[in-house]
Amino acid sequence: MSKVGVIGDTHFPATHPGYRSFCEDVFEKHDCDVFLHIGDVVDWHAISMHEPEPDADGALAEYDNAKEHVAKWKRSFPDLLVCEGNHDARIARKAKTVNIPSRFLRDYNELWETPGWLWRPDHKIDGVYYLHGTGTSGKYPAMTTMEKMLMSTVQGHVHAAAGIWWRANPERRLFGMNVGTGVDDKHIAFKYGENLKTRAILSAGVVLDGTPMHFIMPCGEGEKYHRSRFNKKGKRK
Repeated sequence: MSKVGVIGDTHFPATHPGYRSFCEDVFEKHDCDVFLHIGDVVDWHAISMHEPEPDADGALAEYDNAKEHVAKWKRSFPDLLVCEGNHDARIARKAKTVNIPSRFLRDYNELWETPGWLWRPDHKIDGVYYLHGTGTSGKYPAMTTMEKMLMSTVQGHVHAAAGIWWRANPERRLFGMNVGTGVDDKHIAFKYGENLKTRAILSAGVVLDGTPMHFIMPCGEGEKYHRSRFNKKGKRK
């Protein structure tokens, strides 16, 4: 069975500068041999269905910045399974509102120059269901999806939900894991939530031979992955 390293929502370029190093360290420690991104690889703040921040980058600048992040992660994870997130799909959704056919749009691998990445709505590995979780909400979204699918489930999407929940019956045991995220709450793309009392849970997941493990990123003051230990490009100082 596979040893799957699961990356949370990154929302490039609105990503915590230490998140890539954290994921690399966790996956290396557990000898992962399959790597999966749970979705919302990019943010597309400038192409939001909501009103963007006027001080944020425009679409072209945001694209160039996000592409630089993708290139760095591509070097770390040249072969990556990707669950399509709702933010990843913003261009296609926006095009649909003005009646632009899908054949006029570039696919993800061409757009982001990621030939080794397999972008799909969902993936199944060793009987575990992986998806972004678009449309889910609440305290335990992965568990809700698991109960609907009747399969152990790993998902992202809800930044403030992270952890593992279990259900069992006389025949089998199932889990739902919300893998968390790697976003930077201080980025302008998340300015809308600056007064919220809940914050994103920075974390990642590993599924070893079908058994889930969840890891919180130590990113507080004085901790290993605090932003002060990294430059803006995500390199350790």
